[in-house]
Amino acid sequence: MSHDDSKLIHMATQMAQFFTSQPDRPAPEAVAAHINDSWTPRMRQAFVALIRAGAEADPVVRDAAAFVRLPAA
Repeated sequence: MSHDDSKLIHMATQMAQFFTSQPDRPAPEAVAAHINDSWTPRMRQAFVALIRAGAEADPVVRDAAAFVRLPAA
């Protein structure tokens, strides 16, 4: 995992810590919504690829990957 890739997991983990304390919606969905709104398509694609490859991540972060929108092929 490159330094840039590890930063994506780190940023998503910070979001998970915040959204876990918010009662408005399930944390994985909230993390994914923030990623979808704020991250570039390349960042989203790299993040999902890392999770699919088995990167070590918080369970909320792993679950959030299922809700992240990927760019059209």
